[in-house]
Amino acid sequence: MDFVTFLKKHQQRVNIVLAGILPDEAKNNLHQAMRYSVLNGGKRLRPLLVYVTGLALHGNAEKLDIPATAAELIHCYSLIHDDLPAMDDADLRRGKPTCHKKFDEATAILAGDALQVLSFDLLSRDTKHLDCSQQKQMISILSQACAQMAEGQSLDITHQQQISLAELTKINQLKTGRLIEASVLLGAIAANCQDKKILNELKKYAQHIGLAFQISDDILDMESHHETLGKPTHHDQKLNKTTYPALIGIEKAKQKLQQLHLEAMDCLQNIKLEKSLLVDLANYIIIRRK
Repeated sequence: MDFVTFLKKHQQRVNIVLAGILPDEAKNNLHQAMRYSVLNGGKRLRPLLVYVTGLALHGNAEKLDIPATAAELIHCYSLIHDDLPAMDDADLRRGKPTCHKKFDEATAILAGDALQVLSFDLLSRDTKHLDCSQQKQMISILSQACAQMAEGQSLDITHQQQISLAELTKINQLKTGRLIEASVLLGAIAANCQDKKILNELKKYAQHIGLAFQISDDILDMESHHETLGKPTHHDQKLNKTTYPALIGIEKAKQKLQQLHLEAMDCLQNIKLEKSLLVDLANYIIIRRK
């Protein structure tokens, strides 16, 4: 199976699981907002990271469905809150009105809250695929990522003027990278991996591709058209936020992307597992166009 086919298959798979887990939207504004925000498209990168990592460690897709879904619910909750007027004040997400524009601010806040809680509820339920130890580890990994994402968002909204490269890297690692890192680890734990060396190298791999993803996003924000990207372009510039291209220039930002890609590949060389999907996903992140 080529990687594009793999992507589409597993994007469809997690979409089916998400649609079945989300509450019925009938006559309930909150539930409508939850389904609208989650099922409104998206690359499903975090679930893909769960699947790719778990499969690389000889897990099976059924064991990976719940952690993959949990990771995506956390991502969708964070997008709803990031788009609010008090945060990034965005009007479009995935080419459609953001949750607070489609509904209202109060409903958007509550929808994000409910999605976050639903994610942990899924991980805590008794299942035939995950034992209690795995569930405990996953809940710990994801809850820590949520706390660090909130810290990153706080730093982001309070540092909208010129900041150092080190400060910018920290913000991106917290706000974007921690959930990407958590998604990789969720896949590993679901596949019953307890090898500390493998987990450590996968964590470093995720850190490299997480930062690469954010830099790629910054470049797309400057180079793409909003109809292609599905959200307003030059949005960070309008908010006076510092990004990698703004701080070091687009060419050096692209060079940094390539460096991070090489470092991620080096991490995979240090461990024994099926590497092809992890390599393909890293390539996908580096060369994506929307």
